[in-house]
Amino acid sequence: MSPPLCRLYLITPPRIADPAVFAATLSAALEGGDVGVLQLRLKDASDEAIAAAAKALLPITTRRDVALILNDRPDWAARHGFDGVHIGQSDGSYADARKAVGPGRIVGVTCHDSRDLAMEAAEAGADYVAFGAFFPTTTKETVHRPELEILDIWQETMLTPCVAIGGITVDNCRPVAAAGADFLAVSAGVWAFPAGPAAAVAAFNAQIALGLGDRPQT
Repeated sequence: MSPPLCRLYLITPPRIADPAVFAATLSAALEGGDVGVLQLRLKDASDEAIAAAAKALLPITTRRDVALILNDRPDWAARHGFDGVHIGQSDGSYADARKAVGPGRIVGVTCHDSRDLAMEAAEAGADYVAFGAFFPTTTKETVHRPELEILDIWQETMLTPCVAIGGITVDNCRPVAAAGADFLAVSAGVWAFPAGPAAAVAAFNAQIALGLGDRPQT
């Protein structure tokens, strides 16, 4: 049996000054290789800023078959045409998020370092669960630090995809892919990459391929 795929899950920078400029940056990044998901994560932005970003990004993600996920706001995800929503443990329940976005959109749930939380979310119907932070990160304050083993155990026992998040870079992503992550969530590791976002996406995909090769064959 071939090992499952592992794909990039991009998270936007925390601030987007000009949606049109970032849209061009995103287009360039997607030229670098495979990306499965883009999460719009603008924690302190106004509703108008979120709407403007969505308007600029949706044509690009739709054309490239990249799922566009909104962080925290199930109500806005449905209203503005997002493909789904990502919620944290303090952002309300999975049931409320599902009710807001409907049956046809993605709902992902942060589960930190807890298989119990992840199993609860998966059994409720979550489309994916997210574990992390695996490494130190400046993107957000973190207090949970799971071991890579949680990904391997999850892959062996559950069908719901898992996302690895937190401080993931080109230099450290190979063992995360090897451990069993279905997606690697990356923000600064792409947008702040010295050679540019397209080079970062290409480098991540190369390391992911090596990581998949490291997985035990079953």
